Amino acid sequence: MSRVVRIFGLLLAVLGMHTAYAQQASYIVKPGDTLEISVWKEPDLQRQVLVRPDGAFSFPLVGEVDARGKTVADLNKVVADRLTKYISGAVVTISVQEIKGNKIFVLGQVNKPGEFIVNPSVNIMQALSMAGGMTAFAATNDIIVLRGQGKDQTAMAFRYPEVVRGRRLDTNIELIAGDIVVVP
Repeated sequence: MSRVVRIFGLLLAVLGMHTAYAQQASYIVKPGDTLEISVWKEPDLQRQVLVRPDGAFSFPLVGEVDARGKTVADLNKVVADRLTKYISGAVVTISVQEIKGNKIFVLGQVNKPGEFIVNPSVNIMQALSMAGGMTAFAATNDIIVLRGQGKDQTAMAFRYPEVVRGRRLDTNIELIAGDIVVVP
C-alpha cells in the first residue's frame, strides 16, 4: 500500500509543478520584474535580467526585447527564435524570479496606505484588507478605483457597504497593475 501512496504523491507533485509552470508561462511580464533566462548547454547565456520601465530588456546575442503585453511563453519564443542565428535548436528557459511590476496602490483613509504587489490578482476588497482596513473616518460610499490606460484615466465607483451586504458584487472588480484605490 505504501508504494501506491508514494506513486500517488509523486503524481500530485508532478501535476503541481505542471500547474505552477503553466501559471508562470501565462503570466504577463511587467516593468520591474526580474527574469532568469538560460540557454541549455550555454553557461555564458544564463543570467537574470530586469525588465526596464520602458518594458524592454537586453540579452546577449538577442539584443533588445520588448516585453510589454507579453507572457513568459511569448518571450521564451522570441529569445529562442533570435538565438537560432547563432545556436541551432537553442533550448531557452525563462522564469520569473521577482514580480515587482504587478503593483497596485491604496491611499487615503486606510491604516497602511502604500503600494502592494499582487500575485497573481487581487480584487478591491482584498486590496483594502492588504492596506490594513479602513480608518473610522473613511467615506466608505465614496471609494473609487483610478485606472490609467495610456493617457486616458477612468474612475470606477465602489460602494463598500453594499458589497459587504452581498449586493453589487460586480463592483468588486479584479485590480490590474497600476490601479489606484482611493478611500476618501
